[in-house]
Amino acid sequence: MEEKRRMQELSLLEFTEALAAKTPVPGGGGAAACVAAVGIALGSMTGNYTLGKKKYEAFEEDVRKGIEEAKALREELLAFLDRDAEAFLPLSKAYGIPKEDPERDTVLEAALNGAAEVPLALMRLCVQGLSLMKVFREKGSRLMQSDVSCGVYFLHAALHAASFNVYINTELMKNRDKAAALESEAGALLSEGEASFEAAKERTD
Repeated sequence: MEEKRRMQELSLLEFTEALAAKTPVPGGGGAAACVAAVGIALGSMTGNYTLGKKKYEAFEEDVRKGIEEAKALREELLAFLDRDAEAFLPLSKAYGIPKEDPERDTVLEAALNGAAEVPLALMRLCVQGLSLMKVFREKGSRLMQSDVSCGVYFLHAALHAASFNVYINTELMKNRDKAAALESEAGALLSEGEASFEAAKERTD
């Protein structure tokens, strides 16, 4: 029996076909992770075009460090294509449990919590990415600034997309204290991400 391939191993054609299909995964969460990974990759590209240029030699160390951090972040983001799918499948199954089953509420609550925690973690990575893009905005080649802009807007979109997946699940949780804690962190991340977005979306010099 052929081993099932990870989402991040699919070709772009295969992934988008799976996204378009009538299947529970991948969905919005996986798409958000993919968009975020593309966004930070554009930062890396800007950095790679900057390295070795005499005009930017004073920034060489910072740009090189930024490229390394961006590579690690991109790998984490791509891993979320599978993490999102793994978190959603238990929720999909929980909804299928008969309402008269006494275990249904417990199983569903745990699944909702898991389904909210994963996009929340994705939001953290998007905020990290938006902060990192400032390096490429301020110290990257001026010729690549449109690519930096694309990357910044992709990460910003992914941050908000991930937040939708937090709130849709917390809204249904019975443990309102836990739901409120998750929503509070999501709100804080949106605020932090918005500040980084504003700082990175345009070159000021």
